[in-house]
Amino acid sequence: MPAELIVINARITTLDPARPDAAALAVADGRVLAVGDESDIMRAHAGPTTRVIDGGGRRLVPGLNDSHTHLIRGGLNYNLELRWDGVRSLADAMAMLQAQVARTPPPQWVRVVGGFTALQFTEKRLPTLEELNAVAPDTPVFILHLYDRALLNRAALRAVGYTRDTPDPPGGRIVRDAAGHPTGLLLAKPNALILYATLAMGPKLPPDYQENSTRHFMRELNRLGITSVIDAGGGFQNYPEDYEIIRRLHAADQLTVRIAYNLFTQNRGHERDDYARWTQLLAPREGDGMLRHNGAGEMLVFSAADFELFNEPRPELPGAMEDELQAVVELLVRKRWPFRIHATYDESIGRILDVYERVDRALPFDGLHWIVDHAETISDANIERVRALGGGIAIQHRMAFQGEAFVDRYGAAAAARTPPLRRMLDLGVPVGAGTDATRVASYNPWVALYWLVSGRTLGGLPLYGDGNRLERHEALALWTQGSAWFSDEQAVKGRLAPGQYADFALLSADFFAIDEAAILDIESVLTVVGGRIVHAAGDYGPLAPELPAPMPDWSPANLPAYRGGTVAQASAAFATAHATSHLPGHHCTVHRHTHAALQPVPGADAGFWGALGCNCFAF
Repeated sequence: MPAELIVINARITTLDPARPDAAALAVADGRVLAVGDESDIMRAHAGPTTRVIDGGGRRLVPGLNDSHTHLIRGGLNYNLELRWDGVRSLADAMAMLQAQVARTPPPQWVRVVGGFTALQFTEKRLPTLEELNAVAPDTPVFILHLYDRALLNRAALRAVGYTRDTPDPPGGRIVRDAAGHPTGLLLAKPNALILYATLAMGPKLPPDYQENSTRHFMRELNRLGITSVIDAGGGFQNYPEDYEIIRRLHAADQLTVRIAYNLFTQNRGHERDDYARWTQLLAPREGDGMLRHNGAGEMLVFSAADFELFNEPRPELPGAMEDELQAVVELLVRKRWPFRIHATYDESIGRILDVYERVDRALPFDGLHWIVDHAETISDANIERVRALGGGIAIQHRMAFQGEAFVDRYGAAAAARTPPLRRMLDLGVPVGAGTDATRVASYNPWVALYWLVSGRTLGGLPLYGDGNRLERHEALALWTQGSAWFSDEQAVKGRLAPGQYADFALLSADFFAIDEAAILDIESVLTVVGGRIVHAAGDYGPLAPELPAPMPDWSPANLPAYRGGTVAQASAAFATAHATSHLPGHHCTVHRHTHAALQPVPGADAGFWGALGCNCFAF
């Protein structure tokens, strides 16, 4: 049978026990047609219309699958956010911030929303509020650090209206100076509601820009070798209203990442009502290979959610949790909806499992997939209970960002099995890997793979001994085969074998051969989803599909040189692009507000400034 695409001269890791390694791969109708020796594949499947790509001896792996992330929410905001993921010095991060401040028009904000930790910087600290105010005296700046704090400059405090009369919300703290005025530091004490509620006050993108933003976020994930995700929903993410953008992209055949989405309850005290309504709208697993429903969670009832802030004490779940959770789980089991639940601590997991076992005795789960998310301190006994009920555990690299805080509170011995990766695998529980991106951990899967293999935080702290670190094949398997279980797609995802989806990534470096530290810098030079090229770079760049420029034009996503390059390179690239745009015959595409420092304050140009600020897009 002729193939539509053949990749030759590659070092292919198939994760298929029947053929673990190969040199060539053939694709037809969006599926793997064959893998094997180059001569055999070319002889059997090369035809006159077959596209043949030389892998250049690079490592080729199954497409990565993030079993717990927040792509749908993250995509709506990606073009608004300056990312410090992977930046290794605070000086570089602040230079990036200052450059973005210069090109961001009022009343827009500059936002750094997660994906980094202060300990990844050589300086081992966050910027001070004085430093923020110095680089951004007039432009609102919001910086979210992990689950624990947000930094706002004076302009951002004015924008959100926080004053000495603003009360602290439950579970949060507005830090104040001696006179009672907010300083700009917001603390989660112990929950992050104040951080997220403040972030939500910023201007938002209109729908067309949100589509563009989501496409750019998917392309960014493709750049890192991600071909599938399971979206764990989120607060203020209602169905079906807040899924309209992703549905529009799906209808237009513009999805480049396969998405299975869970529905996260939205109404405290009325969680069962949410699921009663949604189970009338959606059948279990409804959808297709690019966009499909995946069940309930990660929030099933608000009373069952423990916090994940390791520099604060472990919270106790309220006494009403069991009855509230049981009512929801009984409904989901009757409707045969898969479900997942956020649970960080073993104490929470034990109480949740009590409820599940009680429901199972009356309404057998009978093979229904269900998931514990996070499970950092789960005990051996509770892992065995998860296995007995047919559940799985989705783990993420949150300890790579918060490991130091965990050690400070609970000690190095407890951290050495947080989470107990090896024990989960030894006990035979399905385990899938992910990131929990974007608001805290980075969406970069190679950061998570580095953590699984090295056992180190991004600050360099060794957490695990050999007994809780994974071999590289094991780690990759959790990001491919392992995650496929969590959307019940093991038959079509996770391996490069005949009949599986033709989802794969050709890597910039050999994951199995490079030093551990170099894993952090791996990218994909060619990413394929369903036999279609969705990303290409370097020598394969001409194969890259077209993508409209990020919207708005001042978006941080318009400075791609920041990614994988130095700030000096980014500044030079921006300056060159700007200078070129002013040559005869060129139109300047730099937002007019970027020129504001060189121009008088506009007066009658109301069409430009508008009543509330820039009218280049709806707020």
